[in-house]
Amino acid sequence: MRYLFVHQNFPGQFLHLLRRLTARPGNEIVFICEPNDNTLPGVRKVVYRLLPRELDTLHAGLHDLERGLRRAEQVAAMARSLKQLGFTPDIIVGHHGWGEMLDLVDVYPDVPMLGYFEFYYATRGLDVGFDSEFPSAPTLHANVRAKNAVNLLALQLNQWGQTPTRFQLETYPEWSRKRISVIREGADLEKCKPDPKKGKKTVRIKDVEIAPSDMLVTYVSRDLEPYRGFHVFMRALPRILAARPDARVVLVGGDGVSYGAKLTNSTWRESLLREVGDQIDLARVHFVGKVTYDDFRALLQRSDAHVYLTYPFVASWSLREAMATGCSIVGSDTAPVTEFVRHGETGVLVPFLQPDRIADGVLEVLENRKLARKIGKGARTYAEKHLDLEAYLDSYEAEIARILRV
Repeated sequence: MRYLFVHQNFPGQFLHLLRRLTARPGNEIVFICEPNDNTLPGVRKVVYRLLPRELDTLHAGLHDLERGLRRAEQVAAMARSLKQLGFTPDIIVGHHGWGEMLDLVDVYPDVPMLGYFEFYYATRGLDVGFDSEFPSAPTLHANVRAKNAVNLLALQLNQWGQTPTRFQLETYPEWSRKRISVIREGADLEKCKPDPKKGKKTVRIKDVEIAPSDMLVTYVSRDLEPYRGFHVFMRALPRILAARPDARVVLVGGDGVSYGAKLTNSTWRESLLREVGDQIDLARVHFVGKVTYDDFRALLQRSDAHVYLTYPFVASWSLREAMATGCSIVGSDTAPVTEFVRHGETGVLVPFLQPDRIADGVLEVLENRKLARKIGKGARTYAEKHLDLEAYLDSYEAEIARILRV
């Protein structure tokens, strides 16, 4: 079977699916993307380059659309070259977020498409306006509505879509949902599993050593920023550390900004340290930056309380992996988290915007070890039932087969 994948950052969300498909004899896989150093045996990369262009003369709300349309042109040009060389896929799979797939219906009008729909922006009820600490600029709502231009063009292709959670599906207009399937992304249950020797050995992450006697609180995010609750977690630390002299805190994440606004002259880590640094024992708070996947897994396996906070936005893969690892999760009571975490069963839910309540949740897990064991076991059981990577890949392939039969 012939597959054409499209994602500006190869391999994007498709790594596990590509590994499965390349293991099958007879599959031919081409992947159109922007340049990067990532490779995968059995996948032919076709690279396009989006040249920088000055956008200052355009309305801010047009920036995403302008880049999306240029990406679509470049990807379509690559696809025409492939077609001239004799490559016509049986199905096109990709991510709609950057506009890359918009013009492929003109190149391959008879080839079905399965596109990843990640998030439909709204001016209220989701991430915008959720955190009153960061009030919206007067022009923000107009630009948020404009951010859906690529989304709407993709929906009007009248092709097929998929999204990983019910929460994400329900951000999309009701009229569009009938052509979008929920395919629940999973975790590798063998790699991400509880460590039977937890608490019986010293664990080292970079230059940080966690002794068996330490109570370890973990926090993981791609970047340390408000969208993932970094600011409120930092404000919870004084109470946590004062109440538990045996507690150590390890925070994983970079100093960039994946979502939301950047600070002008600082990082969020520097800003929050200026705010609360004199209230906490910095010898027990460790910022380890970005870590290897093995260190990430080792950290989750050793964690005594794992904090996961997010605005009403897309949930991180790390939440799924923490559940698979059997972490005792303290999660924000926001829709992306409550789809996975049930209070008292698979975690402890706390209000996102209340640092004292976050501290209460962490302390409850650290001090009530019976509860910690219960929710850790519950998280692992949930992952085995709902987040198995192999089941996710089975569902993905079943959806492709269904589309090809339509």
